[in-house]
Amino acid sequence: MNRRQFLKGVGAGMVGLSAGRGLMAQEVSRVTAPELDFPLMDLHVHLDNSTIDKVVELSEKLGIKFGIVEHAGTKENIYPVVLSNDEELNQYIKMLDGKPVYKGVQTEYSDWAVGFSKEALGKLDFVLTDCMTYPGSDGKRTKLFQKGVEDRVDMTDREAFMDKYVDWCVKVIESKPLDVLANVSWLPGPLADDYDKLWTDARMKKFINAAVQSKVALEISGSYQLPKLPFLKRAKEAGVKFTFGSNGRYPKMGRLGYSIQMAKELGLKRSDMFVPGNR
Repeated sequence: MNRRQFLKGVGAGMVGLSAGRGLMAQEVSRVTAPELDFPLMDLHVHLDNSTIDKVVELSEKLGIKFGIVEHAGTKENIYPVVLSNDEELNQYIKMLDGKPVYKGVQTEYSDWAVGFSKEALGKLDFVLTDCMTYPGSDGKRTKLFQKGVEDRVDMTDREAFMDKYVDWCVKVIESKPLDVLANVSWLPGPLADDYDKLWTDARMKKFINAAVQSKVALEISGSYQLPKLPFLKRAKEAGVKFTFGSNGRYPKMGRLGYSIQMAKELGLKRSDMFVPGNR
């Protein structure tokens, strides 16, 4: 379920108000990379270790519009900041009001939306998530990027794990109000070297079909340099929309070299790119 479908129950006035507060498509900087016909945006920027004013200064210096994301979900998710209810979300949005950035959140796990109303979520420009928090063997949520993850998630049979992992990603894509899936095709450390083998045609197809059906854009990650080109080619052929993201903490946001390279390889045009606020 994408966020446009989720917010259908919110009055037209609320949606219009949200769009007016956000940075609309026509206001985006016209700075482009060579051979790209669309403005550069980094929709995966965190404020960790910095301030919104410093991040905006960097955005303007680079000529790249930033989408700011704060973690959102239940307090069971451990991060320096986790927005868990309307009051916290509204305070965060108020902090970004008037700044030349997109307002977003990076949601955690499959139960993140329980603390928020449609009205509060309607004030955001976009919702982003990933599949990196996963049900552990003990039933508790597990960050797949943490050291020793194989002690909490059974990866002994790599093929069996991959099937479950793809199913988990499909569940994340289909079950919540979502605009962007980040860190696409990322694999835990113990499996990463077998990326080309484990991302079979069938698994890529299942993953991409879910994104197409739910109208969820896929991030081309500048930091992880993922997805790889074969995955991206399949996604483009299927009609997926794309975003660029650095997953950056100051001053490492806006580092989109891989994203731009892949866009050129794929021949991406403005029509292939997701723009926040277009609901």
